[in-house]
Amino acid sequence: MTCSRVFMEIRMLSPSDKKTLLQIARETIASIVQSRKRPAFDVTSPALTANGAAFVTLNKRGQLRGCIGHVDATGPLWSTVRDMATAAATQDPRFHPVTKDEVAQLHIEISVMTPMKKVSSPEEIVVGKHGLMMVRSFRSGLLLPQVATEYGWTREEFLQHTCLKAGMSPDAWKDPATEIYCFSAEVFGEEESGPGRS
Repeated sequence: MTCSRVFMEIRMLSPSDKKTLLQIARETIASIVQSRKRPAFDVTSPALTANGAAFVTLNKRGQLRGCIGHVDATGPLWSTVRDMATAAATQDPRFHPVTKDEVAQLHIEISVMTPMKKVSSPEEIVVGKHGLMMVRSFRSGLLLPQVATEYGWTREEFLQHTCLKAGMSPDAWKDPATEIYCFSAEVFGEEESGPGRS
């Protein structure tokens, strides 16, 4: 299966499921920052109790404030989101941990991922639909589908920046020793005027 068909595999979440995941992420961050405890959740939706991979992205006033995810669907989607929300707020090495005063200023975005597919040709990659992961030896780096769109990158620029994210040279994607993987994602976030926005 080529990556151009992966986009069709995205798990379609209901509006209620998306709202639940966003609430889980926000309540988890608030609880972790205030008491260092993860809140309990009673989740029954089959779409959320099924195993799933996801990234949680935090923005503050339009600027990235944290982004961490899990690429393997090894646990229920809702708990993956809870854990990644915790990690994005407290463990992203690019930022200091989120403070109590910042929680209300955060905008939360969730990317629910499809399984990774190895790319046999860069032409399979569709900018705006696919995210990328580069792997070579002990180095790896990943960029979500929306990143290329936000920056207006071409396919080649997307490949180059994913290599840089992995700590490789920008042209490392041309080396046969570099493995390229792609995936799609269902991306959704809080409304700008929704709870927790200021």
